Amino acid sequence: MTQRLANKTVAILAADGFEEAELFSPKEAIEQAGGKAVVVSIKGGEIQANRHREHGKSIHVDVTLDEAKADDFNALLIPGGLFSPDALRIQQKALDFVHDFFAQKKPVASICHGPQVLIDADVVAGRQMTSVKNIRTDLANAGAKVRDEPVVVDQGLVTSRTPDDLEAFNAKIVEEFCEGKHAEQARSA
Repeated sequence: MTQRLANKTVAILAADGFEEAELFSPKEAIEQAGGKAVVVSIKGGEIQANRHREHGKSIHVDVTLDEAKADDFNALLIPGGLFSPDALRIQQKALDFVHDFFAQKKPVASICHGPQVLIDADVVAGRQMTSVKNIRTDLANAGAKVRDEPVVVDQGLVTSRTPDDLEAFNAKIVEEFCEGKHAEQARSA
């Protein structure tokens, strides 16, 4: 086990209905690299995962959006799923939280449907990105330059398509989270 992310704390922004593998797999990669993963959500207690359309396991929420500040974290991860991004994208506190990471030039990673939150946080215009096929038109309409690749990196923003790409996504988020702040990250914030 390497300690590449020692002394780094990553916020994982999720709500009920997140895709199980898209939270647990990157969380494990962050922790195996020596980082601390903190689950941030709309409400306290537990949030429920989905495995596609079936219920998956739950995870404890460490911090609510009422308490969370981007200042307290080194990076942000937004997993996908059919329901979590939809719940988050209508919460102004979630959008402000995401926007603050871009304003502070901190790395942000999102997979599958997670970039829907980035669309509503108004941080995708001009960015090279990928996502699950279902929301690529939404990303393009919001001004992103969409590519169909397992992982796309644009100045600290890491995006990926589906759980099939988790191995490549996890490797890239550890790398980008290690690098830390990016000078160009704030350009669309």
